[in-house]
Amino acid sequence: MMVKLTEHIIADPEILGGKPVIKGTRISVAFILQLMASGMTVEDILKGYPYLTKEGVLAAIEYASS
Repeated sequence: MMVKLTEHIIADPEILGGKPVIKGTRISVAFILQLMASGMTVEDILKGYPYLTKEGVLAAIEYASS
C-alpha cells in the first residue's frame, strides 16, 4: 500500500522496499541527501537527473529535515 508522505514524497513497499522516494521516481530521499553531502547543489542534481523537478528535490530535503 502506497503512503503519500507529502505532495512529492511517497513510500510504497513495491518501490525500494518502502523507503521514501520522490513521487514518480525511484530516487530516494536518502539518495538526494547523499548527493548534497557530496557537494552537489539542487541545480547540479537537476542537471544530472533531468526528470526530477526542483519541487521534488526541495520536498525531499524538507522531508528529511522534519
